[in-house]
Amino acid sequence: MTKTKKTTKKEWFVRICLGIVITIAVIILYLFAVNFNLFGLFGKSPSMDAIMNPKNSMASQIYSADGVVIGKFYNENRTPVKFGDITPAFWNALISTEDERFYEHNGIDFKGFAAAGKDFIIHGNARGASTITQQLVKNMYRVRTQYSTGLLGYIPGVKMLIMKSKEWITALKLEVFYTKNEILNMYANTVDFGSHAYGIKTAARTYFNTTPDSLKTEEVAVLVGLLKATTFYSPIINPDNCKSRRNVVLDNMYKHGYLTKAECDSLSALPLTIHFTQENKKEQIAPYFREAIVKELNEWCEVSGNDLYADGLQIYTTLDTKMQEYAEQAVLKEMQRIQRDFDVHWGNKKPWEKEQPELVNKIAEKTEYYNQLMSIFPDDPDSVTKYLNKPHKTRVFTYDGTVEREMSVIDSIDYMLHYMHCGFVAMDPQNGHIKAWVGDIDYDSWKYDKASATHQAGSTFKLFVYTEAMNQGLTPNDTRTDTPITLQVKDHGRDVEWTPTNANRRYSGRAMTLKSAFAYSTNTIAAKLGQECGISAIAQCAYDMGITTKLNKTPSLALGASDVKLIDLINAYGTIANGGERVTPIFVTKIVDADGKTIYENPDEKEQVLSKHTADLMRYMLRGGVMIPGGTSQALLQYIGDIHDTDFGGKTGTTNNNSDGWFVGVSPHLVCGAWVGGEYRSIHFRDGQGQGSRTALPICGRFMRSVFISNHYKNLHGRFDSTKEDDLFRRDEALKDTLEYIDTLIVADDMGNPIPADNKTKTTSNTEASPAENTNEQKQ
Repeated sequence: MTKTKKTTKKEWFVRICLGIVITIAVIILYLFAVNFNLFGLFGKSPSMDAIMNPKNSMASQIYSADGVVIGKFYNENRTPVKFGDITPAFWNALISTEDERFYEHNGIDFKGFAAAGKDFIIHGNARGASTITQQLVKNMYRVRTQYSTGLLGYIPGVKMLIMKSKEWITALKLEVFYTKNEILNMYANTVDFGSHAYGIKTAARTYFNTTPDSLKTEEVAVLVGLLKATTFYSPIINPDNCKSRRNVVLDNMYKHGYLTKAECDSLSALPLTIHFTQENKKEQIAPYFREAIVKELNEWCEVSGNDLYADGLQIYTTLDTKMQEYAEQAVLKEMQRIQRDFDVHWGNKKPWEKEQPELVNKIAEKTEYYNQLMSIFPDDPDSVTKYLNKPHKTRVFTYDGTVEREMSVIDSIDYMLHYMHCGFVAMDPQNGHIKAWVGDIDYDSWKYDKASATHQAGSTFKLFVYTEAMNQGLTPNDTRTDTPITLQVKDHGRDVEWTPTNANRRYSGRAMTLKSAFAYSTNTIAAKLGQECGISAIAQCAYDMGITTKLNKTPSLALGASDVKLIDLINAYGTIANGGERVTPIFVTKIVDADGKTIYENPDEKEQVLSKHTADLMRYMLRGGVMIPGGTSQALLQYIGDIHDTDFGGKTGTTNNNSDGWFVGVSPHLVCGAWVGGEYRSIHFRDGQGQGSRTALPICGRFMRSVFISNHYKNLHGRFDSTKEDDLFRRDEALKDTLEYIDTLIVADDMGNPIPADNKTKTTSNTEASPAENTNEQKQ
């Protein structure tokens, strides 16, 4: 009997041992199957390469030329820091609260897991059993979202088991390949602290406006407390909950020996003190410039495979923060003045009503709200109109700040259309570095960048007419007569005669030097030079100097009828300032990856597109626009007249109906330009208040004065390096005015060039041009 009992006990012992071995074997086989996705049943897991080379979404930082962080590109606002750059109090608070046996386990806390199971059986709920390593796996590898759970994942309850298994497996791997401190550091740089603060560095700045190494004990307790539930314990949304949770963390630190009882009680009694400074993308410096960087680097990202928003790049730009400040101040000051004048000018009238009476309705029909209404009321236009005109609270721009008003969609469109707009760019002509960039008056309200938009060039385009004239052998001292010129062109398929007029609609009838004609911006002489030099040659000259937009090779091109970009125009004028050498505008000088390796450097692209002699002549012409009494750019002297050690030049521009006001100012080491106009061409001044000399020039003048009176920019002062004036203009005889006989109708060929008067067959140009729309009527 005794023997039988002993045998039975032995058999049970063997069976238990066998069961344990089988269970362990099954678990090992199961984990093996999950890890290697056996038969595709479990879905993929993080690879060894991903584990050995972990990659988090990290914010890319943008630096100005003077070393200031001007913004970030990010999906998750995260900037990593090293373990030693974080206060030890944070690690103490983290371990004592989130994983008290962190230094004892190998990624999985079986004691904690068993305790959680016991709590579930006894109390019906379980404490959290995930270790810091497991939480890191969830944060870094997102096994619950980025990796599938295979075919078995469709079985209810099995999906969570597979995901948890992957977390365990990956956690064990991390413990094998990384030290405990490395795991802690990765966790601190990865975890979400709420309020779009990813990682300890961003969290320290967001909640306490400090750095990770300077955090106080009560502050790290707040941050660690947030990890349980970032919204419920938010110091911004739920400060009482946050303080309570902070004190729980402090108590945990006391229980684990990191604080004395007195320290714990003292810190727990402190009020919750938060210095919330959430980083907002729109509040970063030079928003239009940053968007221009994105466009500039898009192609590079596609080729290189880099991600501006996730790779933690360091992007070094050409922007000068002080010049940017000067530019923004100049735009704000002058645009406020222009807006006041514009509002008084039009009063209660709608500026666009005569030229585009349906403008507001057309814009409304392009809105997402209109599309939603049309889907709800497809056969009921009255209801659509009713809701478009129904007032609601909306925030709108004013120069005193954004305000909330009761407005309908129609009202808000009408309101915003009354604003005048601006683009401004400053560039170093010697290397193409963009120093300042203002795309409009307010980025939040108008995302469309006016500095890179296209607008009719007006008389600023005359730079290319006169440059080509200098290319073909003329000099500033040659003369042409200010008399009418008539050309036969195509206007929407019809043969018409086009006679460009001067701004004052009068002709002096006298001969004037090209230097004076350029300074006074005389349209008749520019149009004659266009015919004399050839429109095609002028267009090619513009392309060579930096214009990238398509130019219509019609006679009116000489007066700036085609659209150009402000940045192109600045670059082209910079070609003159740079002695005929064209450079490529540069936004970014280099990019460094997260490991400190330089992965991009902007090539130094330069090309001599004009002779030094031609550039010298045009520098002389540009200076004349400022210095000659009555010149359209002479108002610049009001700003720079007492700066005597630097050469300045400039050219204004104004298009039909004052729709576009331009000015470009040049000096040896700095070129800047501004465009001013309405959101649409029908929105403009009706008189000379809209001329470039009154709108764009003051912006550039105010900016240039700020720069050149600053001791910080003494290196920008200087003279143009040119030959002696006598050498520029010594000629055997002045060229005769070949177009002085105005009684004969001058006919243009396909390229806009004149056909000899004795040719009896009048050939019309087959290019489209609308003299009514394209003629530059202004003196500018």
